[in-house]
Amino acid sequence: MDLDLDTRTGWPESLRIFLDRYPRDGWLEHRNFGERMQFWMGVHGGFRQLGTALSSATTGLREGEVTAEGFRQWFVPRLNYLLSHLHTHHQIEDFDYFPLLTEAEPRLARGFEVLETDHEAIHVTIATLTEAANAFVVVDSQDREALLRSGDTYADASDHLIRQLMRHLDDEEDLIVPLVLDRGEEPLGISWAAHLERMQGGG
Repeated sequence: MDLDLDTRTGWPESLRIFLDRYPRDGWLEHRNFGERMQFWMGVHGGFRQLGTALSSATTGLREGEVTAEGFRQWFVPRLNYLLSHLHTHHQIEDFDYFPLLTEAEPRLARGFEVLETDHEAIHVTIATLTEAANAFVVVDSQDREALLRSGDTYADASDHLIRQLMRHLDDEEDLIVPLVLDRGEEPLGISWAAHLERMQGGG
């Protein structure tokens, strides 16, 4: 099965070990859906909300519902917020979540490798998006042709990032949350207490 971020449509059966046992519609009520998972899923919800807003705005830009000048003022702080928080979030996952969960359940190791590769792919897209955004911001407002062209380039890059991000968030949750529900945050070492202990150098 193709597990590339830009083409996959979910996990293969070999990585649905816990997802089939714990489907999404029962996650929030499960006794092992603890504070760390609530916070983590909340962060993901924020990414989705902001990604949806950016996607809707780029659609409005393409269709002429908003001016390029107005859009430039609106998107810069929101995009900066999204990109900076994605960087921090991915670092925590790569260096805290993924190693612990891989050790706890080696059968899901391939899935965590794929998620790390996703992070790399997303950051390549972010670099392209940042370049396009910077060009769009500085183009002369009086040069309508250049403004439209750079706006389209930015919108293409933005849409690519949002597609990747939405796919990645869904698959990341489908791999991690069911495992946590099965084992519990504390035994897996991802509770807030365990996380703070590691941050303070205790393990």
